[in-house]
Amino acid sequence: MYNTSFSRIFPLFFVFFVTVSAFGQGNEKAVPILPERLKELDPEECVNVQVYEKCNRSTVNIDTKSIQRSTLFLGVATEVESDRGSGIVLDKNGHILTNFHVIEGAREINVTLFNGKSYVAEMIGVDPPTDIAVLRIDALESELFPVEIADSSKLLVGQKVYAIGNPFGLERTLTSGIISSLNRSIGSRVRNRPIKQAIQIDAAINPGNSGGPLLDSRGRMIGMNTAIASRIGENSGVGFAIPTNTISRIVPILIKDGKVVRADIGVQVYETHEGLQIRAIKPDGPADQARLQGPQLVEKRSTRGGFSITQRFLDTSAADIITAVDDNPVKTAEEFFTIIEEHKAGDRVMISVLRSGKTVKVPVVLENP
Repeated sequence: MYNTSFSRIFPLFFVFFVTVSAFGQGNEKAVPILPERLKELDPEECVNVQVYEKCNRSTVNIDTKSIQRSTLFLGVATEVESDRGSGIVLDKNGHILTNFHVIEGAREINVTLFNGKSYVAEMIGVDPPTDIAVLRIDALESELFPVEIADSSKLLVGQKVYAIGNPFGLERTLTSGIISSLNRSIGSRVRNRPIKQAIQIDAAINPGNSGGPLLDSRGRMIGMNTAIASRIGENSGVGFAIPTNTISRIVPILIKDGKVVRADIGVQVYETHEGLQIRAIKPDGPADQARLQGPQLVEKRSTRGGFSITQRFLDTSAADIITAVDDNPVKTAEEFFTIIEEHKAGDRVMISVLRSGKTVKVPVVLENP
């Protein structure tokens, strides 16, 4: 995870300060809300209630156990560590979505449904670069309530959102807020491979919310809560979620193959009105070998008070601006990396770039990350 000027990005699952045994204290059975009770509420309260009633049974609690070994003066001690996170019911086949960091290193994973029943989960697949994991439980279809998934490309800043999860073990807790920003990049479990297109929210999410759904006002999942920006690991009004379009792309691959094998082009980009300007190039990577151009280090010498001063700065105007891959226009980083990652290592792609005001096509041979 990376530092910001004001805080650190925390996976929601790892900072756990309070142990709460919440099961048996929450709503173990879905109690229908009577129409006359809704009449007593204002419109906003009605939406809150309806979102929760629609989706709370789609949210599960995930308990993990891992083995930790420490060296003492008398030998090696073995301890069992327990942690908690959240998950989402994907289908009637028992597939459960959660964050990779929730189950990373776990020797045992248990999933508890809304009705209090617990099942030992089977690991189906993980994708550390996107912090996505898929589990499976052998539960009855009647106990599984899959979440409805929406198109995250249609989200707007300011849109109302809802989060359901298990903060500090308090099962199926609902919080609400708005989308604060879109297309954020946050750290992942893999160095130099940030999670792209993350949704920034101000809804209160805390340790234990990891892997829980982020919902719109119609009760459709638009993302999976994954991290918070905080100095101490608790909510500060800055949270992040993985968008559903990323999830919808990765999950079928994990269910089929158990992992995602990506091609890599070795660049970092940022979006401009002209296209995707190259921010950095991996040394000796595919883009570097193909002689794509990134920002150039420039030296400027001057004399002050009889002393010679050398200043070095990056000239970003010298960087190529990517406009297309194999003649397919790309306007966003997600579009660009999605096309690249659909290829295999060894594939050759033609990258169209703006360089010194002219369009240049550069062939690049992709490789494994």
